[in-house]
Amino acid sequence: MIVFRCLYFQITIALLLITQTTSTKADSCITSERSALLHFKAGLSDPANVLSSWEGHDCCRWKGVGCSNRTGHVVKLDLQGPPGFVKTMLGGNISSSLLGLQHLRYLDLSRNWFSGLQVPDFLSSLHSLRYLSLLGSDFAGRIPSQLGNLTNLRYLSLGYNHGAYFTDIAWLPRLSSLEHLDMSDINLGNLTNLFPDLNSLVSLKVLLISGCGLQNSPDYHVHSNLSSLEILDISSNEFRKPIKPNWFWDLTSLKQLDISYNQFSGMFPDEIGNMTSMRSLDLSQNNLVGMIPSNLKNLCSLEQLKASGNNISGSISEIFQLLPSCSWNRLSWLSLSNSSLTGSIPTKLGPLRNLVVLDLSENHLIGHLPLWIGGLTKLKDLNLQQNNLDGVIHEGHLSGLASLETMWLYDNSIAIAPNSTWVPPSSLTDIVIRSCFLGPEFPLWLRWPMHLYRLDISNTSISDIVPDSFWITASSVDSLMMGHNQLSGYLPSTMEFMTSFKMDLSSNNFSGPIPKLPVNLTDLDLSGNKFSSLPFDFGAPRLATLHLPDNSISGTIPSSLCKLESLMILDLSRNKLTGSIPDCLVNQSTTKTTSLSITHLSLTNNKLSGDFPSFLQSCKQLIFLDLAYNQFSGTLPSWIGEKLSSLVFLRLRSNMFYGHIPVELTMLTNLQFLDLSYNNISGHIPKSIVNYTGMIRMRDPGSALTFVLAYMHYDPAHYGENFTVVTKGQERLYTGEIVYMVNLDLSCNSITGDIPEEIGTLVALKSLNLSWNDFSSKIPDKIGSLVQVESLDLSHNELSGRIPTSLSALTSLSHLNLSYNNLTGGIPSGNQLQALDDQEFIYVGNPGLCGPMISKKCLGTELIPATLEHHEDVNDTVSFLIAMGSGCVMGLWVVFCTFLFKRKWRICWFSFCDSLYDRVYVQVAVGWVSRTRHNTVGRS
Repeated sequence: MIVFRCLYFQITIALLLITQTTSTKADSCITSERSALLHFKAGLSDPANVLSSWEGHDCCRWKGVGCSNRTGHVVKLDLQGPPGFVKTMLGGNISSSLLGLQHLRYLDLSRNWFSGLQVPDFLSSLHSLRYLSLLGSDFAGRIPSQLGNLTNLRYLSLGYNHGAYFTDIAWLPRLSSLEHLDMSDINLGNLTNLFPDLNSLVSLKVLLISGCGLQNSPDYHVHSNLSSLEILDISSNEFRKPIKPNWFWDLTSLKQLDISYNQFSGMFPDEIGNMTSMRSLDLSQNNLVGMIPSNLKNLCSLEQLKASGNNISGSISEIFQLLPSCSWNRLSWLSLSNSSLTGSIPTKLGPLRNLVVLDLSENHLIGHLPLWIGGLTKLKDLNLQQNNLDGVIHEGHLSGLASLETMWLYDNSIAIAPNSTWVPPSSLTDIVIRSCFLGPEFPLWLRWPMHLYRLDISNTSISDIVPDSFWITASSVDSLMMGHNQLSGYLPSTMEFMTSFKMDLSSNNFSGPIPKLPVNLTDLDLSGNKFSSLPFDFGAPRLATLHLPDNSISGTIPSSLCKLESLMILDLSRNKLTGSIPDCLVNQSTTKTTSLSITHLSLTNNKLSGDFPSFLQSCKQLIFLDLAYNQFSGTLPSWIGEKLSSLVFLRLRSNMFYGHIPVELTMLTNLQFLDLSYNNISGHIPKSIVNYTGMIRMRDPGSALTFVLAYMHYDPAHYGENFTVVTKGQERLYTGEIVYMVNLDLSCNSITGDIPEEIGTLVALKSLNLSWNDFSSKIPDKIGSLVQVESLDLSHNELSGRIPTSLSALTSLSHLNLSYNNLTGGIPSGNQLQALDDQEFIYVGNPGLCGPMISKKCLGTELIPATLEHHEDVNDTVSFLIAMGSGCVMGLWVVFCTFLFKRKWRICWFSFCDSLYDRVYVQVAVGWVSRTRHNTVGRS
């Protein structure tokens, strides 16, 4: 008994000691593990000081650290970065000190920035790991096969590490307890045994292999072991095969299947009806055709159906009839955009009370919007854009949409006219209703305070003054699009406090000064209004595009333009600007050289003056420069070739520049459009013109000018620059196709000397105009090498000699003008030359020319130079001419003898000749007066 009591006492003491020890361990972490964590932190970069709490003795209280309540060991390390916040991401190196955490079961380093770092091999020694996520942390290099040693893993996420790759995946079957596997966006296309290895993971419930470059998908597995699989995502691969047979149709336990963006082909498969556990089915962006199968009605658990971007080509009413009525109360997402659907949306429908997303955009739907849409109280996204819907949307369609966040109805013929009492839901952030009907008055409901992210009411037939209350609503809008209306009024003086990033108010009637711009603004289009002046201080340090053409802006360009160091595209054309352009070479406030990012600069059609703008020396990325129709003067600087080496388009037309063409200008090897016409340029054309490789090579779709104009024309409805190019004898309007225009125009100057032979090397030229200069000597023979030229104008010079026969080989030529020179000899014959219009005007003013095209015979040495084919059958030609001459003589004698003996015939013939003479005389006289007037106008 005493022994028993003694034993009992010892056991009690031991239990108390164990309890005390356990309690102590639960209150603070183990010293060695705390040290391991601090060493791990020391190797990391932490720009946002995310790990600021990692101090003190109790590491179990540190952010992201979890300890066992029983043992005190660190068992969890959750350091995932928040999505989208780059500044809060961790980076640097992952220290092997983590091996000191041998009890670690949960490790999450996802959504960080371990740029280029290889997944550490030593992670495979953390044998207690159940959860490992390295998702989207920019790991690179080989993913170690040693991860196969983590046999206790249930969750493994390696996806979205673009630079990472597998050399083999034979280790994967060793993870027999794995339930979740994410390898998205890692190239698996070179792994020949991928699907058999995946098939061995009998416990797998989630498999994510989206965007892995897969091209081979087995039709089926004879013995599929993936009977527990619930979620399968194989989207964005390159299978390019029929939709059936495929191995995933045997996985009837699936609850979520995503096979979008794979170019699967064929009819919608009937196997869909066997997936009775399905909750989310995504078939989007494939090449499926026909109506969805009728056995879709079997999917009573269906919550999401996405089939956009296929060719259903059926009635929308039929689609709704095939939806499983047993799941109508569950359905939350219905997306059938861009599916060639026709007909009207049914006016009556069952209870879709849980619908959150309805996307029927980019189809051929007609008719009115049904009232049942107004009863979708949980609807967040309504997208019916780009259909042919019409009718009126009133408060009955809108009052029940209490959860609505985005409303995209643009490019329909819908009139949106709720009554004055309708208040937009407070959740509404996106309103895109471009090309609907809102006007003519400014909508009352847009005056209500809203927290909008995007507002697009472009081209909505509003013709009204913008009320001051609206600018309060618009102050928080990130993207404000109101172009192509008849809106009027002034921009608010508080505009600088708006939060907008993008703003388009083009093609309206806004007037007054342009105020200081919002600080976050990157893109602004105010073209086609009546603004009168620029702001003294632009503000907007991030501004990248500024479109202000076709206004009434007067005064000078303010020096604050030099502060816009992010500005890429600046268009101030067709205004009333005067004075010189400010010199931005030296920033006045800091005395340092300012580097500007401008790639596109258009100042055409103003009254700007001064020398060639010197600030352009700091625009080293300049591709497009248009200073035409101004009053700039002086000589062209030699630094153009060195400082503006990227220049592709240069137009200085109709200014007062003088002096020679600097040789350095020919250093612009990318130049494909050069227009120096209507200036006072003198001297010769440099022979180094052959350096213009931009006028030699065919147009590259990836060229710099293509890129800039693609950026300019990103949305043609909002911005479309107009270029007038003088070619083919008239002004022609170009927009995006200017990238294919290869032009050299030096007309209306005082350039002398020969036309250099080297000009024939510019074989990509489509238009060459050297008219109204003082060129002498002959037209170079190599001009026939310009095989792409469509318009060639050499008129009003002092050119002499013969017209090169090589001109007849220019099959693309549609306009030619050689008038008013001193050309002599026969005009070359050729199908292309004879097909040109206005033949007499092409050669007028060259009295020494002859040929059938101007009805002037060539005699003696003026005969057209013979070609090889002219000599091939010379004997036959001579014989033919002798026979024809004899026949003519005999015929004339027959007529003469007849007239000699028939008096009545003689009277009729001479009467006919008299009337014909009178008619011809009148025509010639009128034509001569008309031609004289034309020539007088042409010289002026």
